[in-house]
Amino acid sequence: MKSILLATTALLLAGPSFAADAILDIPEAPVAVETPVAFSWAGGYLGVQGGFGFTSGDFTDVDNGDVESNDFEGAVFGAFAGYNYQFDNNVVIGVEGDIEYHWNEDDFETELGDATAEMNLQGAVRGRLGYAFDRTLFYVAAGWTAAQAEAEIADGGDVFRDDAVFNGYTIGAGVDYAINDRIFARVDYRYNEFDSEILTFGDVDIDTELSQHTIKAGLGVKF
Repeated sequence: MKSILLATTALLLAGPSFAADAILDIPEAPVAVETPVAFSWAGGYLGVQGGFGFTSGDFTDVDNGDVESNDFEGAVFGAFAGYNYQFDNNVVIGVEGDIEYHWNEDDFETELGDATAEMNLQGAVRGRLGYAFDRTLFYVAAGWTAAQAEAEIADGGDVFRDDAVFNGYTIGAGVDYAINDRIFARVDYRYNEFDSEILTFGDVDIDTELSQHTIKAGLGVKF
């Protein structure tokens, strides 16, 4: 009987200790960690861009074949808009259009007289193909471009003017970087090659060929 009482007393004394150990051994619930959502370039966007253009012109007298060449350099500023679609493998495709104004008027001498020429308004529609490294998008682009150009030749007291719209192709590459979820910056290079057009000054026809390199930086907004 005495031994039974001793055993019962020992169990009663040990009970709280076992309960405390059981409470202490309960594992804590895991803390939920939010997985950051990857940035997506999908959707529409628009922006502004500016930079510098390097235009080369070859002017051939249709009658005698004489060729005059000249370079036109100057600032360029404009706006762009487009739409991107991003695949699960981070490949991005899209279409983009832009319109720009060029400040590249230049004076030079020709056999016909003192000449002034410039390319002013220019636009393009391009397809884009790129690969996104999260907030950085590297891309190549190609498409159609058109530019309005004009020239003037002064021969003594006579001044002759003409202008034309030059159509051609454009190819290029660039990189977009998302500063935050809506604002992105870009650097863009492109080469433009235009079909030749005939400019007429008095009774002289000049076959005009233009090509151009541009480098621009821009700032855009996604929506």
